Amino acid sequence: MSQKNKDTSSHNISPIITEYKGSLDQPESARFGIAVSRFNEAITRNLLDGCIATLSKHKVKHIDVWWCPGAYELPLTVQRMAQRKTYDAVIALGAVIRGETYHFEVISDSCVSGLQSVALNTQTPIALGVITPEHIGQAKLRSGAGPDHKGEEAALAALEMATLLRKFS
Repeated sequence: MSQKNKDTSSHNISPIITEYKGSLDQPESARFGIAVSRFNEAITRNLLDGCIATLSKHKVKHIDVWWCPGAYELPLTVQRMAQRKTYDAVIALGAVIRGETYHFEVISDSCVSGLQSVALNTQTPIALGVITPEHIGQAKLRSGAGPDHKGEEAALAALEMATLLRKFS
């Protein structure tokens, strides 16, 4: 014969749940850094323009732009930026377009892995705006006007992460 537990008090306890989310609103003192790859500059310049426009739309007044040679150099550039402890978030912009060799995988994997490592090691929000399209047409779609603009998306992620991480203070 089975015996049912008559204690139902645990069913009447309401948990206390607190949710934390970042927002796009920034304090007037907010400062953002952007690291941009010069390689494929026709594409990365468009990513940068959209990124800056988005930050400006959300009233960010302090933006520093650091140019480096290519996507492979982005992690080191971003690391040095983050180590300065002057940025609320850093945005990495680059374009690695697939070619006919394994070089694409090496550069894109190294770049993304390096950026993630920098974010974790420096505790600085690093927004990923490095695109890895199959061809130039896809690169133009992801850096041109429209809803798929990856520079704008990276800026929005940086804005949200900056406010979210401030809540830990």
